[in-house]
Amino acid sequence: LSVITLKRVAVLAALVAAAAPPALRATAFGVFNLLTGVMLVAASSLAGVLWQSFGSAATFAAGGAFAVITLLGTAILKPLLKIR
Repeated sequence: LSVITLKRVAVLAALVAAAAPPALRATAFGVFNLLTGVMLVAASSLAGVLWQSFGSAATFAAGGAFAVITLLGTAILKPLLKIR
């Protein structure tokens, strides 16, 4: 894991700890880690299929597209969820 990945995981873990009620904190961390692992496998599998089927350019284009979708989703949802 890279230093950037470790920092991101630390920030997300802090968000999970802050958002979960104390009685459900362990469950929240379990669900967070389960979903993180499932999404990591899905993303890696999709990247592999794209790379094998269409080449490296398609893989990086898909990564860029997902980044733009995430940025737009964050911009739309942030005001609705009243996140600072």
